[in-house]
Amino acid sequence: MAAGPFSVRDSNEFKELRVSEAIAKASKRERPPRQKMPEQPPDVRVHNFDEVPFGLSPEQARLEASRCLQCKKPSCVEGCPVCIDIPGFIRLIAEGDFEGSIRKLKEQTTLPAVCGRVCPQEDQCEKVCVLAKKGDPVAIGYLERFAADHEMQQGQTAVPDVAPPTGKRVAVVGSGPAGITAAYELAKLGHQVTVFEAFHKTGGVLVYGIPEFRLPKAIVERDIDTLRQMGVEVLTNYVVGKLDTVDELLGQGYDAVFIGTGAGLPHFLDVPGEEFNGVYSANEFLTRTNLMKAYRADHDTPIRRAKRAVVFGGGNVAMDSARTALRLGAEEVFILYRRTEKEMPARIEEVHHAKDEGVRFEFLTAPVQVLGDEKGWVRGVRCLRMELGEPDASGRRRPIPIQGSEYDFPCDQVIVAIGNGPNPLVPSTTPDLQTTRWGNIVADEATGVTSKAGVFAGGDIVTGAATVIRAMGAGKVAARAIHQYLLAVAT
Repeated sequence: MAAGPFSVRDSNEFKELRVSEAIAKASKRERPPRQKMPEQPPDVRVHNFDEVPFGLSPEQARLEASRCLQCKKPSCVEGCPVCIDIPGFIRLIAEGDFEGSIRKLKEQTTLPAVCGRVCPQEDQCEKVCVLAKKGDPVAIGYLERFAADHEMQQGQTAVPDVAPPTGKRVAVVGSGPAGITAAYELAKLGHQVTVFEAFHKTGGVLVYGIPEFRLPKAIVERDIDTLRQMGVEVLTNYVVGKLDTVDELLGQGYDAVFIGTGAGLPHFLDVPGEEFNGVYSANEFLTRTNLMKAYRADHDTPIRRAKRAVVFGGGNVAMDSARTALRLGAEEVFILYRRTEKEMPARIEEVHHAKDEGVRFEFLTAPVQVLGDEKGWVRGVRCLRMELGEPDASGRRRPIPIQGSEYDFPCDQVIVAIGNGPNPLVPSTTPDLQTTRWGNIVADEATGVTSKAGVFAGGDIVTGAATVIRAMGAGKVAARAIHQYLLAVAT
């Protein structure tokens, strides 16, 4: 019989080559594309305050989770301010163990549903994902939200185990992200915790600052309920600095105090005309809308419904304000920003949503005066055109006015969203508490330790306005330091 074209040796080599190729393909298998989260169409959502994204389906979540490489040295964990075991909770989603996934998340965070919605993952955990080097990173935020939402949809709540009581009492001033996290961590360690909140609702910036269409308030309330189930006492309408000072709390038997009062004091541009009717700080505008439900017909909360609204600023708060003004009925909404889109600090996702909804942007524009009519109401803004010079301390190119470029921009509402500072009430009523010249509390970044014995601080009251997750990280490290402090006092 005639020999074929291949010898036995050639055939074996061919098989070995095919096997090698199969192994190589398996090790570099084609992964599914990053899953796109479905959301309300722009022309529908501008007429309601319902949440814009719908969340991933279970099938989408498992498919997205399958993209994770399960790195042995996961850089994503290092990129997370609260050090969530990201590969761990994602692996459980991929396996279909959604209950195990939320429990894994809650080992390190009390606000997974919140963080999955509002944290800038693109600048933190997702930014350092290995897949981001050659394509799209794993959608860590989407998956975190999915695990938390699935728990809620099932009517379940994974409450972490609480250590035996230590007999130590801790007062937490402020129920924003830093305070909630500090209370959560301290309660897990067995300490008796009381949270003092000045408003009638708990949640701090999560309830007064972030709109319902980005963060439904029922989600925040659910996480606060988890604290209560852990034995944390939550007192609302309790203004520390008025009803009791920090020193008085220490005198009432609290062994330590954590201050997490945030940055709720609005900044203005200090340009002529900011006193006219129709000028709001973003803080007031969003508080009236979010906390006081001005968008609902059954709530008699006064707020101006503009025809042509203008927002000063380029951060997430500016995007929230502009999108809220649209939903309140404004026919046109403009964001005036003195740099270009490239330098805007807002999340890419928030800018994208604002544009889709019809918000218009005027870049390289700086307001220099608010104009009013004879009745004291806003009628416009006088602006200057800008150009970019050399980078400043922020690393962004400094805006420089173009002389003679003044022009008037008609509007009937102005919302100033250029940042907030610390409320001075608690620091001013607490002797021996060192503050900066801007009024922020001086505290060690790694521990939250302040200049006053037994008093710790973290979040925006220390750093100035920052992200939710960074405030949570500060609350977490302070809780550990408070625990060590209480153990030392006990001995």
